[in-house]
Amino acid sequence: MNCHKIWALLFLAIFVSGLMELTHGQALAPAPAAAPPMSNDGKAIEQGLAYVLMIAALLVTYLIH
Repeated sequence: MNCHKIWALLFLAIFVSGLMELTHGQALAPAPAAAPPMSNDGKAIEQGLAYVLMIAALLVTYLIH
């Protein structure tokens, strides 16, 4: 059973490191001067946080069970 926990933690570490790479994204070209600045409404940040919390809850549930 201990071996399963190690594999679960290893999988989670690889998965989270992959998510961290996705957050870097791609740099966009500068917008024209006439365009208004883009605003961040925080929706993407909240969604990312929700995914991380769901994964943490699943991992804790698996490790306790």
